[in-house]
Formats: sequence, structure tokens, C-alpha cells
Amino acid sequence: MTSDQQSPAASATGSKTIDTGLRLLEILRQRPDGLTITELAQLAGIHRNAVSRHLAALGNHRLVARIGTRYTLGLGIVELNAAVQHRLRSAAASALQLLADACNATAFITVLDIDESQAVVLTVAEPRVSQIHVSYRAGTRHPADRGASGIAILAGRPAHPRERTAITQARVAGYSVTAGELQPGAWGVAAPIRTAGRPADASVGVVTIGVRDENEIAPLVLSAATEIARLL
Repeated sequence: MTSDQQSPAASATGSKTIDTGLRLLEILRQRPDGLTITELAQLAGIHRNAVSRHLAALGNHRLVARIGTRYTLGLGIVELNAAVQHRLRSAAASALQLLADACNATAFITVLDIDESQAVVLTVAEPRVSQIHVSYRAGTRHPADRGASGIAILAGRPAHPRERTAITQARVAGYSVTAGELQPGAWGVAAPIRTAGRPADASVGVVTIGVRDENEIAPLVLSAATEIARLL
């Protein structure tokens, strides 16, 4: 065995270590106020000493932060998220403009915020030939379970027992359609962007003033979602 090769046992141990670290990050993501080592150990089903070792390693990479006796997600997570969003913006630019032009409507990419309670508009493309269209700003926020874009993201994730019927319906259809949820008179269609079979963290959609033909617009939005996912 060469020096750069690992034994099966070492590889399995490394995978288990990564899995445990990711599980701790996932638990902390769900608890924005932070948790103590004891609380983390109880929730993860891991011994306190093991949790402490993992937190030290994650802290070295600024993925967790310590505030007194409690641990929260660190700024490293924000930086990683910013890098992913930059990649998504770059990959989406051309496909988003094509979608805006094809639908003659404002097209946009929306992502879940870190705590997953809000959806945030990441980037926008306006149709190049339309004289009247919805003005939408990057950075606009709204509750994740409201509006076609947020509903589409949640529909691209595992079902939740208390989720809105609109989310369940969008999961079946593959896309979401809403009217007037975020702005009176606005009509939107959005589809989740899925990569490598992972739960969706983003969606692509269009918004117009007045109802349009769903059977015409939805396939264009779905095609854009597929193309953007392919480029990521």
C-alpha cells in the first residue's frame, strides 16, 4: 500500500468522522440560540468527549463558534454559503436571462436563508423587450412558505407533517404557482433547483402582473431549473 492510500478501516473511520461533524452542524443549524456540549451529546446520541473533540475541529475551521458554554454555527458557514451563492449566480446568469426573455417576465433565483425561515432573492433578470414588467430587487426577503419561489424550494425538500397544502401540491406537480401572496396582482411560477439528488436550497421562477397561461410558463421554468442544476 502506497503512502497516499488508506486502508478500508481508516477510510471508514474518516467517513464516520465527517458524518458526525456534519450531523452536529445540522443540529446547530436547527438551534440558532446555540447548545451546550451536553445538549449536543444528547441530541446527537454521542458521548460528550466525542462531541467536544468534533467541536474543537469544527472550531478550527470557524464552522462553529463558542459563546460562553454554548456553541453556534460560525462565520465559516456564512463564507461557504457566500461562495456557493456566487457559483449559483454565475451558473444561472445566462439561463435566467433566457427565461426572462422567453416568458417576457421578470425571472429570479431565490435561496433559503441559513436558518431556513426566510427565502431571499439572490439574482434577477428582466426581459429585454418588455416595456412593462415587475420590478424585483436582489436581497428581497419573505417567509419561506409564502410565494411561489419559497414554496418551490420547500417542495424540493422532504415533506414536513405541518407543511402547507400548497407545498405538498407543488411537490407533486414539480413546480409552484401562486397569485397575490407577496404582492397584490402578482402571479408567479417557480421550480426547485435540485443538484445530485440533494434537498433543494434554491429555486428559479418568474413573476408577472396578471395571470398567465400556466401550461405555457411552467415548462419554461422547469427547463431553466434543470439547466441551472446541470451547470452547478
